[in-house]
Amino acid sequence: MSRPRQDPDLVRPYVRTGGRTRPSTDVRLESVVFAATGTHPGLNADGRRLLALFAGSRGGGLAVAEIASELALPPSTTRILIADLIGLGLLTLAQAQDDNRPPLSLIERVLHGLRARA
Repeated sequence: MSRPRQDPDLVRPYVRTGGRTRPSTDVRLESVVFAATGTHPGLNADGRRLLALFAGSRGGGLAVAEIASELALPPSTTRILIADLIGLGLLTLAQAQDDNRPPLSLIERVLHGLRARA
């Protein structure tokens, strides 16, 4: 008797990450990642789906939040999966420059505006 095939969208995040709740690398939602060259034998379905997103990016990077949205996965799960692929050398994390960050005053105004709309 064969087991029914499971829909990958029904797999719990806890199972997808092997029970881990935090990424091994500091991967944030606003982080931008780039695909490195190479493959890894035995890569799971989530890893293959994630790497496939970079096929159309023409060498460009993707934000972690964008990847989570495209894969319809919780951001926390996506961060862990990305950290795993970074550890395997299949993704690289863009290094942010402190001077590229918006001023704190701008971030505070945006936060105040978002709270006012809620």
